[in-house]
Amino acid sequence: MTDAREGDEEELTTEDILDAAVASRRASNNLSYFAFTATPKTKTLELFGRLPNPAETPSRTNKPEAFHVYSMRQAIEEGFILDVLKNYTNYKVAYNLALKVQASDQEVESKKARIKLNQWMRLHDYNIAQKVQVIIEHFKDNVMGLLGGQAKAMVVTSSRKEAVRYKLAFDKYIAEKGYQRIHAMVAFSGEVAFSDKDPNTDGLLGEKFTESNMNPNLKGRDMRKAFDSDDYQVMIVANKFQTGFDQPKLCAMYVDKKLGGVECVQTLSRLNRTCPGKAESGTFVLDFFNDPEDILAAFQPYYQTAELADVSDPDLIFDLFDKLRAAGIFQWQEVEQFCQAFFQKNKSSAAIANICKPAVQRWQKRYQSAIEAYRQTKDMFERSKKTGDAVLIANAENSFKECQHEKDALEIFKKDLGSFVRFYEFMSQIVDYNNKDLEKLSLYARNLRPMLREAVIDEEPIDLSNVMLSHYRLAKIRQQDLKLRQDTAEYQLTPGDGLGTARVKDKKEEFLSQIISRLNELFITDHLTDNDLVNYAYTIRDKVSENASVMSQIANNTPEQAMLGDFLKAIDDAIMDSNGAHQNQKMQLFSDPAKAAGFAKVVFDLLKLAR
Repeated sequence: MTDAREGDEEELTTEDILDAAVASRRASNNLSYFAFTATPKTKTLELFGRLPNPAETPSRTNKPEAFHVYSMRQAIEEGFILDVLKNYTNYKVAYNLALKVQASDQEVESKKARIKLNQWMRLHDYNIAQKVQVIIEHFKDNVMGLLGGQAKAMVVTSSRKEAVRYKLAFDKYIAEKGYQRIHAMVAFSGEVAFSDKDPNTDGLLGEKFTESNMNPNLKGRDMRKAFDSDDYQVMIVANKFQTGFDQPKLCAMYVDKKLGGVECVQTLSRLNRTCPGKAESGTFVLDFFNDPEDILAAFQPYYQTAELADVSDPDLIFDLFDKLRAAGIFQWQEVEQFCQAFFQKNKSSAAIANICKPAVQRWQKRYQSAIEAYRQTKDMFERSKKTGDAVLIANAENSFKECQHEKDALEIFKKDLGSFVRFYEFMSQIVDYNNKDLEKLSLYARNLRPMLREAVIDEEPIDLSNVMLSHYRLAKIRQQDLKLRQDTAEYQLTPGDGLGTARVKDKKEEFLSQIISRLNELFITDHLTDNDLVNYAYTIRDKVSENASVMSQIANNTPEQAMLGDFLKAIDDAIMDSNGAHQNQKMQLFSDPAKAAGFAKVVFDLLKLAR
């Protein structure tokens, strides 16, 4: 006979569950965790690295380090992998955009317009067709015959729409040239459809593109196996298969996407697998987007040994904890109430959401008020500009900035909620916080953040129907072997200590034609890199900033008034005094008044931002 009380289960309280959650985060003495990676991130080393002095906590003098290192350099020297940077060729795209009808110029937000213009240009048929011609001809002449005719290539695009466009352009060019031995497959997730806002959409509108209907020869096969066969020689990808894909026959990669950091190393390393005959023929990288210096900078930390420059500061979580509470969006009793409800046996999603509702309403009310005030002050600012009254313009500018600051603060609060959750989840695996309040806020913040939805301000569509491509040139810059340095002491991985320091970038409005002009200045310039132009602009800015009279005029007048003062003469003097290293830029500016005026505006904006 059994005692009926043996079947009774002791009901756990919320505090019991929280205690168990906090305890579960502590390191276990009888469990070991191992990570195997060629590209360790900062978090990987902090989590899995071993301490030189295990008895002490992680610090700048006791940094976690790898248990064992088989470096990229050693793997290359021993022939385990190939050096994918040995045959690297970068290309530069130069283009000019124009408005079909100047009268249709419109005022738009600068950042948004730049993004739209770049997307428009990248999807343009002519742009992709020119790159496809280079890719196919290079593959046919240099790659296709390698490995006994088994060599493969990958084209890396930056979006699913680009991948679809590339596949269509590939098929068209191959058919026109009659290259019957080259077949391309395209890999992307989901379904792609074009809109009338995309360029050159004749025949595409209303059609839905998928891997299945764009790769009819797959016939139900796995894409990896189909690519390994003789049926396909080129794979066009959009994120999919860009990392973690093992195909030893891959001998060439054509990159039309911004790559940086670990993603860059992991992407180009698809080429480093060995295959009989591949070491002798080598690999090829043709890059239409990135600068060689950026590629080298991405690879360098992993060439020998990736080390931590410092360790993350665990106390930052308490600073962000206080910052979130001080924002006045939620009350602590609501956090407590939420945790009580969350751990109930028969909890309901609706009941939990209702507990978050007061904080959501406070945030939304303040956000809507900021938006309304933002719109009103923007209208006031536009009206004051028409009157030309300097006092009214200054007052409107100050009101506008205050409204913008409130809206930014609310958006940053939402970002900080996510930062708090991520940092606590990460650091609690390393540090024993033993703090139930942190656990409670982490749980509450994880559920509150998705409920905070920003309203869109002045979401006016940017009409690009009047933009046309007037000039285009795709130029081969240089074919070279990128050399990684053996001394990597200065290349260290830095922890993310900017917790809770999110900032919302200032938005600036410009005319669409001015934005197009700036883009053209950037892309049409020959023999100068983007860094050359940016560095020159900062050099001139710093020189002008030494002029106290100019800086006083900028600080105490509207931009229009300040431009009429001593600014332009100071710009001319600074350009005249610039050294011989900037001779190219100097001559372009003095020989082209329009370009000089545009450059002056850029420098003026930099001075305003620096204040």
